[in-house]
Amino acid sequence: MLDRLACPIYTGGMSDATDNPPADTPNEVSESLSRAIGERYLTYALSTIMHRALPDARDGLKPVHRRILFAMRELKLSSGGGFRKSAKISGDVMGNYHPHGDQAIYDALARLAQDFNLRYPLVNGQGNFGNIDGDNPAAARYTEARLTAAAEALMEGLAENAVDFRANYDGTLEEPIVLPSAFPNLLANGSSGIAVGMATNIPPHNIGELIDACLLMIREPEATDAAICALVPGPDFPTGGVIVEPAASMQDSYRTGRGAFRLRASWEVEDLGRGMWQIVVTEIPYQVQKSKLIERLAELIQTKKIPILADVRDESAEDIRIILEPRARTVDPDMLMGMLFRNSDLETRFSLNMNVLIDGRTPKVCSLREVLRAFLDHRREVLLRRSQHRLDKIDARLEILEGYIVAYLNLDRVIEIIRYEDEPKAVMMAEFDLSDAQAEAILNMRLRSLRKLEEMELRRERDALLIERAQLDDILGSERLQWKKIGAELAATQKQFGKTAPGGGRRSRFAQAAEIEEVPIEAMIEREPITVVCSKMGWIRAMKGHLPPEQDLKFKDGDERLFSLHAETTDKIVLFASNGRFFTIGANNLPGGRGMGEPVRLMVDLPNEAAILALFVHKPGTRLLLASSEGDGFVVASDDVIAQTRGGKAVLTVREGAQARVCRPVAGDHVAVVGENRKVLVFALDELPEMARGKGVRLQKYKDGGLSDATTFVLAEGLSWKDPAGRTRTESDLGEWLGKRASAGRMAPRGFPRDNRFN
Repeated sequence: MLDRLACPIYTGGMSDATDNPPADTPNEVSESLSRAIGERYLTYALSTIMHRALPDARDGLKPVHRRILFAMRELKLSSGGGFRKSAKISGDVMGNYHPHGDQAIYDALARLAQDFNLRYPLVNGQGNFGNIDGDNPAAARYTEARLTAAAEALMEGLAENAVDFRANYDGTLEEPIVLPSAFPNLLANGSSGIAVGMATNIPPHNIGELIDACLLMIREPEATDAAICALVPGPDFPTGGVIVEPAASMQDSYRTGRGAFRLRASWEVEDLGRGMWQIVVTEIPYQVQKSKLIERLAELIQTKKIPILADVRDESAEDIRIILEPRARTVDPDMLMGMLFRNSDLETRFSLNMNVLIDGRTPKVCSLREVLRAFLDHRREVLLRRSQHRLDKIDARLEILEGYIVAYLNLDRVIEIIRYEDEPKAVMMAEFDLSDAQAEAILNMRLRSLRKLEEMELRRERDALLIERAQLDDILGSERLQWKKIGAELAATQKQFGKTAPGGGRRSRFAQAAEIEEVPIEAMIEREPITVVCSKMGWIRAMKGHLPPEQDLKFKDGDERLFSLHAETTDKIVLFASNGRFFTIGANNLPGGRGMGEPVRLMVDLPNEAAILALFVHKPGTRLLLASSEGDGFVVASDDVIAQTRGGKAVLTVREGAQARVCRPVAGDHVAVVGENRKVLVFALDELPEMARGKGVRLQKYKDGGLSDATTFVLAEGLSWKDPAGRTRTESDLGEWLGKRASAGRMAPRGFPRDNRFN
């Protein structure tokens, strides 16, 4: 459809509303809408990929970061100098190099100063630059900044033609296309970004380990991925933590450029004496905001998703210190932390996607080896350019020194020419065979430089420059010497920022962690005996201990006991309602027995019109007999009736006007059914299907009324019921009532209860 639409595109300048160009002007062209949109979106996508989202593999920086560092260098904000207001820096960056808004620039500047985001910060901030809680930095007018030694190492050689420069956005200044980068900053500090159709996410690493890998690749250009990964075993996050990703998985991620790393918080058990203890979290995963982590842990306590966790406190000052209190001293610390790792950001997965710009032009998902190779090739290019620049400087200086020496050897004649000749420069050039630069340098010489000692100094300088020039010639002519020189530079950088330098040691540790298995609820709750009591009005409570059934309990006026059962705090209490739905309540979540309890309808979404038919303790592996007032029913596994939500689980389907009537545990080989017409039918249990949900099959046929009760029993033991006096009666000869399922049955035996209930 879009291909057939014509879209007039006006390509001229802006005009007033009344100055519309005529339709046949040459400034207006017509093209399909799909092509117009496609070309413009492609332009936008390329701009996003090249100039905003993806870092350069050579220096690991995006344009905004590169421009910030270069502008700070132009402001002479060295690591040993003074600070300048961040507003001044942001203004210079925006006005000179990056016209995209001062707030975006300041946000990028602030991130370069955050030691919890960057492993090796490139900006030294003074003031509030944000914190690990997730608080924003102060306004740019309140903070100050300067470069760090790491940033200066990235820009070392800019004044020596180490890299190409390009015009800034308005053509008034020049900016570097890429920084010389004395260390692999892309991997050292990591990077993240989202472009159109692609993204990048690279974790920080340790400079010492990265340089070890670079030195290996210099010695052995064909070094394997396994050999490189042996020196770079994994990321090194600024916030520390424990990396529990298997080594084989990390090697595969580094080989393909895609993968993920599991990172856990660091913790320890602190003994409080008298058998009491608490867990202290000292390091949290990278890019996890501490405040949100505390909120999540508090939510787990409030919702009782982890009942064995009693409290969480944040006692952090300069260092991280999060206190986790267990519910009881008998709780296993490893089990508690395992549950927290599963349910909170105490364990995260950091995705690896090394999608970078190769040579600043080509987006590519690179392996660790390819990224290091791109850096080393860049360092070689920087070395060659700096060496050639220095060689040119030496040649220019040697030319001047040769002219000075000629002047000293002919000092009297030079002075005479200067004093008496109208064009001394031309005369000296002709008489002493000097170049224009040499003659100009002699004419600009100060009188106090005319000393014998100065000639000796010049000769020593010339000899030293000749030696240096020979060395540079050797380097430019030998690839082996080039890599040797690069190795020496990297070793010096490693000494400055590596493991022996302050803060250069590895922060993230490695550990093997077994997979966190689903911990049963009973393992998280202290097991105690309770008596669950539910009244006819639906008030439920849990009394401590197993109380005898005859013990008197207090209820609200007009209310009385409906169910009373013995359980433990680790049990699941199952409630069956007349609407055919099952509801599950954790016994540990029941209110205490000091009062009247709480309405069960506040704990589950039980409708007001639905009555409670059954309340029992869930026993895995058992079966239940379900039946409706219409006489339909089936057998269901007790494991299939457990509900996971407050809304319960629909199991027995009942039509409008009907309701569920029976929920009994299956215990026997036959089923006994009694209808409202007092007819009893006994049939084999095998005739009932076992289902997970549904209406079921017909148990007994009725002309009028419906089902009153049903139960299961062992035919050989007979059918029992209680008479009005409370005595148990058993009918052993049931041949009169035996039949097929869905039969009408026969009248109940003599003495059968008038309420048509088996018990």
